[in-house]
Amino acid sequence: MANTSSAKKAARKIARRAAVNKIRRSRVRTFVRKVEEALASGDKTAAEAALKAAQPELMRAAGKGVVHKNTASRKVSRLAQRVKGLSA
Repeated sequence: MANTSSAKKAARKIARRAAVNKIRRSRVRTFVRKVEEALASGDKTAAEAALKAAQPELMRAAGKGVVHKNTASRKVSRLAQRVKGLSA
């Protein structure tokens, strides 16, 4: 447990950041799941719309340090590839 006042403040700060990061990570998962569901249903227009919404959310999470930049890029790339491969 933190003993000094600065360590206590740091612990509070870390807890706040962790909560914000958890919300951001959850948002990303939700957007990615919507793309996955559209892909599973075979609806190309819905999948394209969901991907268009998910891409900035993933890159925003990467910019904020929630996920690594390369991880976000890889996820966007793989989703885009699957959407492109979906027959119209």
